[in-house]
Amino acid sequence: MKNLFSSLQLGAITLPNRILMAPLTRSRAGEEHLPNALMAEHYAQRASAGLIIAEATMVMEGHSAFWKEPGIYSAEQVAGWKKTTDAVHAAGGKIFVQLWHGGRACHPLLNGGAQPVAPSAIAITNDEVHTPQGKQPYTVPRELRDDELPAIVEGFRQAAINAKAAGFDGVEVHGANGYLLDEFLRDGSNQRSGPYGGAIENRARLLFDVLTAVSDVMGSDRVGLRISPLNSFNSMQDSDPVGLATWLAQHLNDFNLAYLHVMRADFLGEQHGDVMTPVRQHYRGVLVGNMGYSAEEAGNAIAEGKLDAVAFGVPFLANPDLPERFRIGAPLNAADPATFYNGDAKGYTDYPALV
Repeated sequence: MKNLFSSLQLGAITLPNRILMAPLTRSRAGEEHLPNALMAEHYAQRASAGLIIAEATMVMEGHSAFWKEPGIYSAEQVAGWKKTTDAVHAAGGKIFVQLWHGGRACHPLLNGGAQPVAPSAIAITNDEVHTPQGKQPYTVPRELRDDELPAIVEGFRQAAINAKAAGFDGVEVHGANGYLLDEFLRDGSNQRSGPYGGAIENRARLLFDVLTAVSDVMGSDRVGLRISPLNSFNSMQDSDPVGLATWLAQHLNDFNLAYLHVMRADFLGEQHGDVMTPVRQHYRGVLVGNMGYSAEEAGNAIAEGKLDAVAFGVPFLANPDLPERFRIGAPLNAADPATFYNGDAKGYTDYPALV
């Protein structure tokens, strides 16, 4: 357990422990996508994490995939997020924000009727989306033209500028879970030709352009990246996920990122393989693991050099003082999935801390 509580130099910042809070969509920002005081309270409660990675946050207007998720493209949103960063810093914590474009997971009912966009015109088929009209099937997206992609890169760049203004310690680029950047990476969703399709180096072009733009703003040592090569959530597949993870691990060394955050498994259990070993072998920076780690496994993995830190998701939902519970071996509160997206304080800020 002592390995979880050792300090870690993560790019430009020093973490007091290696227990990170994973980004968790909670849909508390309302229909205007405005971060608010309730969100500030939630994150401040969890400031004992070595690092908080705040939830997926829209970099551009009109690309909502969760209905009430936050954005960071307006002055009002920047001011709203400042409440959170101020509260977390006052509580002694550090916080990054996850920058995100929903891609084909967006829906016309959430975006004024606008058709979602993607690398190829292939719809998500293994789930439905929550909308004001109840759950609805995903729609077929429009294939983005090559000449539209620089504007998306610019959207991420401006979001990084806004994140800096909002007081975040850094940003995590969302390249996972079947959203736009991940859609370009994997050959099951990217079946285009040209400079952004085909070979891995082309499929990774948009992601690398985004990393360059965001790093130019923040400094690469304040930029993290999350990937999920095995995850089939949002109808994602790749013909060679281990090969993709290995290639990314090798080429991401050029960026000097604060960290690489890897989801090691598949939410749905459809795809299997070991992506962590080749990533650890080839990636020279800080490696963060995620998905299903216990405190014991996390500590052992760090001790054995397999990882540098672990991001915990659901345990942080229900346990605002998760590091202290790990430290003393206290029981964990059980999370209530019925409240994950219900929009109010219940199941959000009312989980008890240890007395």
